[in-house]
Amino acid sequence: MAQAVPAEQKWWSGGKSPFNVEYGKLMMWYFLMSDAFTFGAFLISYGTIRFATNSWPDPNEVFQSFPGLGNGLPLMFVSLMTFILIISSVTMVLAVQAGHAMDKKSVVRNLVLTIIGGIAFLSCQAWEWAHLHHEGAWWGSNPFLNIDGTKATTNFTNFFFTITGFHGFHVFSGVVINIIMLIMTLNNVFERKGHYLMIEKAGLYWHFVDLVWVFVFTVFYLV
Repeated sequence: MAQAVPAEQKWWSGGKSPFNVEYGKLMMWYFLMSDAFTFGAFLISYGTIRFATNSWPDPNEVFQSFPGLGNGLPLMFVSLMTFILIISSVTMVLAVQAGHAMDKKSVVRNLVLTIIGGIAFLSCQAWEWAHLHHEGAWWGSNPFLNIDGTKATTNFTNFFFTITGFHGFHVFSGVVINIIMLIMTLNNVFERKGHYLMIEKAGLYWHFVDLVWVFVFTVFYLV
């Protein structure tokens, strides 16, 4: 007669998956993979339209404003946004490492810094959207000329607001998740469990959001 498998050895009971990875972490990787396909589809569609068009608006002309400093500073503001998001990724790494060391105080400190970074990025994006909208840019409206001086189509603004908005929604979701992780940490939920594995899963999501921004930044602001 076959010997029964103990419950703690069954991957569906919350232990290891068939790939010898914690089940929740494996599911997070599956989710991120599917989300990567969605972002990939958006960016590939944008690239196809972009390079099938004879001319396109110059990013140095479109994104040249900086709050309080006026115009004539191409890509400076978005570079600041990128720096903020990268730093928030560093603090997320530190939070995960502190969780592995069961250092609650450091987990709290670095989660707070990551949340502040996420909110700062969203605030910068809100200003950029408001500024562009003030200049007449929106879905279905493109006031910017192509680099050769010809009238541009609305493809540029349609893709820009859709893709950066979709990414911004992910950043907002990440901030909410990190706030939940912070509350759970403060309430000693992970201390009672004996591990901070949930912080690591939240970290995977946050790093994914940061990585996607690198591609969005390259496609819209540099190309």
